[in-house]
Amino acid sequence: MFRQLLDTANDCLRGFRTQDARRSQALRNWLQALRRPNVSEARGLELLREWLSPEQLAQYDANSYFEVTGCDSGKRYRICHGTALNVYEIDLAGNPRNGWCFVPNAPLVAGDVMLAQKIALETDERGALIVAKNFMPSASAFRQHCSPTQTR
Repeated sequence: MFRQLLDTANDCLRGFRTQDARRSQALRNWLQALRRPNVSEARGLELLREWLSPEQLAQYDANSYFEVTGCDSGKRYRICHGTALNVYEIDLAGNPRNGWCFVPNAPLVAGDVMLAQKIALETDERGALIVAKNFMPSASAFRQHCSPTQTR
């Protein structure tokens, strides 16, 4: 009787170990997939970097944002790494005056969105701002999202 109980317990333990091994392997595979670079994201950032001026590229590499000058008003805008709520009109001291949200009509990676925003502000600022949603950025949100100490 004791031997039969021991054999049954061992069979159950083997089953648990097999399930645990499968779950562990699935978790390892999932974690490895998270570490693999996203090809679309990498290509979008590569294209963005090709279009940035040397000054903008240095800004982006150091701070995860770059600044552009609007073609119509001459206002300065800071485009922060992201896909929405990432464009800020800034004053001479670099403080946010207004936030602008405008994105392409297709789901794109951050690099592609930021490039579209850059081109829009530098070539058709009025047109971009007509379709943009204006928002008032809080100082804390601006610092968190788009400050020189922010890391990508």
